[in-house]
Amino acid sequence: MGGLSPQRKCGLAVLISGRGSNLQSIIDACRIDNFPAEIKVVISDKLDAYGLVRAQNSNIPTRIVLRENHPNKREFEKEILSVIDSLNIDLICLAGFMRILSPDFISPWTGRIINIHPSLLPKHKGLNTYARAIEAGDTESGCTVHYVTSGVDEGEIILQKHVPLFPTDTPESLATRILEQEHLAYPEAIRLISSSKL
Repeated sequence: MGGLSPQRKCGLAVLISGRGSNLQSIIDACRIDNFPAEIKVVISDKLDAYGLVRAQNSNIPTRIVLRENHPNKREFEKEILSVIDSLNIDLICLAGFMRILSPDFISPWTGRIINIHPSLLPKHKGLNTYARAIEAGDTESGCTVHYVTSGVDEGEIILQKHVPLFPTDTPESLATRILEQEHLAYPEAIRLISSSKL
């Protein structure tokens, strides 16, 4: 992405579908004076995503792009990209965005889209990660911030946070502990990328 001048912060577009707890951790980080990034827009594919309320409470511009308002996935993604392209965006952050993006979307943004996944990739790609980690008898789990590629959860790892997995864990208890680490990991990864330290 290249170095950013000290005067200009890395512009973020955050894509959400739900409650936006990771979005909140990014919002909180961006309030820190020396944090090298700022959220330019929050885009949701759901009308009732609580993340929209979080953004509006922090005076961050929001846009809603509904899949059902478009004849196909290509046109849906095209509208999202048009919103992003109209702003000074350096990095796209997927924060609970529950759609798989097409190669046509990803390609022009290669190396500039990141996602957070609730497992220690490459273990447990995809869904139901907490239950699968328990069923596999893993002794630890965690979360991974990674670059987005056309392969699901296959992009280069930026950083990981580890949590122990206890014999008494349920998917719910494990999810709670991992989410706490996600809230630390996402801003840390954004700081790394924005500061061009990778």
